[in-house]
Amino acid sequence: MRLLPDTPNGLHVFADGCYEPNSRQGGWAFVAYRDAVEIAADFGGVLDSANNALELVALLKAATWLNANALGEPAIIWSDSLYTVRGCNSWRHIWKTNGWKKIVANANARSRTIASPELWKAIDFELSPNPLVTIAWCKGHSGIEGNERADELAGSGCLSLRAGELA
Repeated sequence: MRLLPDTPNGLHVFADGCYEPNSRQGGWAFVAYRDAVEIAADFGGVLDSANNALELVALLKAATWLNANALGEPAIIWSDSLYTVRGCNSWRHIWKTNGWKKIVANANARSRTIASPELWKAIDFELSPNPLVTIAWCKGHSGIEGNERADELAGSGCLSLRAGELA
């Protein structure tokens, strides 16, 4: 198992979400590594959510941690969600300019709202002041230890909800 994708040492944060469609519950997690050594991790559970929203929560928590602990330091946040990576790197800038709406090419068509606009606004708030943070995609379940660890912790976040129900 590889610890990180083939990248140089530095600050790498892996963010991941998990979702159980039957219960509409899920979990989020992030794990931070500096020079291939784990330095921080956090996870939690969310009731009544959706898969993409949990991926966004994980990235938001990672970005918030970076701003509190490594503001101004180059870092990569890795996600195995193409939706999250594309949204952060391309779409959020367009959506922000358009008042957090999707604008279609047909001028007669109505603007469409984006999914989870409050999460996207919060992510933009956390990422905008830190231009040294890069959002990158990594393949999930491919032996990248940081991604596997974040996936495991996200599952623990989801399980923590069940433990609360049983108590």
